[in-house]
Amino acid sequence: MAAIIIFGKGNMGQAIGDVFTQGGNQVSFIDAGDAVEDLGSIVVLAVPFNAALSIAKANQAALAGKVVVDITNPLNFDTWDELVVPADSSAAAQIAALLPDSKVVKGFNTTFAATLQSRKVSDQVQTTVMAAGDDAAAKQELADALTDSGVAFVDAGSLKRARELESFGFLQMTLAASEKIGWTGGFGVLK
Repeated sequence: MAAIIIFGKGNMGQAIGDVFTQGGNQVSFIDAGDAVEDLGSIVVLAVPFNAALSIAKANQAALAGKVVVDITNPLNFDTWDELVVPADSSAAAQIAALLPDSKVVKGFNTTFAATLQSRKVSDQVQTTVMAAGDDAAAKQELADALTDSGVAFVDAGSLKRARELESFGFLQMTLAASEKIGWTGGFGVLK
C-alpha cells in the first residue's frame, strides 16, 4: 500500500484517486495553493501544465525523493492545434528539470477520466496507464500501486518517451474534442 497525494480535485484527479483507492492505497487530495508538508511516497500532479510547473517550483524540497507523476498534456488550449513545449522536449522533462531530486514519471496522460472510471476504453479494452521515466524503481512503485486497481500498466521507457506519450495524448484529446471519438473512447493497448 502506498501513500498517494494528488494535487487537483478535477475529473482526472478524482478518477486517478479512485483507481489508486481500488488498488488498496491511501489517497489524499491537496489544492495547488495549500501548504505542502507531509507528502506521500507518490505525488500526482493532476493539474494543468502551468499549474504543475508552479507546484514544482514552489515545492522542490518537499518533493525531493518522491515519485512525482506528471499527467499533463501541454496543449495550447487557445488553438487546440499544438503543444506548448519544444518538439525535442516534453512537459515531463520540464518538470523533471525543476525537480532534480525527485523521480519524475509521465503517466495517465493517454487516458480520459471516463476510461479510468470504467476501467475500459469504449467498454471493450481494459484501460492501460502508460508510464515513462528514467528511474526504474519509481515506475515499479507506480505499477505496484496500480495492482488490483482494474487498470493495466505498461512501462513505455525512459523519460524521453514522454514526448511521444504527450503527442499521443494530444491526438486523442483533439479527436474527442472534434467528436470523432467519445470521451469514453480513445486508444487501447492489446498485449
